[in-house]
Amino acid sequence: MTVASNVKQCLTTVRGIESQLSTLALNSLDEEAKSIFHESALAIETVKKDLQFRVLELERQEPQYKGS
Repeated sequence: MTVASNVKQCLTTVRGIESQLSTLALNSLDEEAKSIFHESALAIETVKKDLQFRVLELERQEPQYKGS
């Protein structure tokens, strides 16, 4: 597996985690838990943005990875 495909797979996983945390924040009845899930989702969003930037950089540097 190439670095590009590993980074893309990681990005997909992070998107899933972000979605699950958002769902937990929306569905939680405990206000403290809701707040923690929301803050965690925001932290994961930062990681997701960094990974998205890295994917773009990899695709720019290595055009053969674009879209795969």
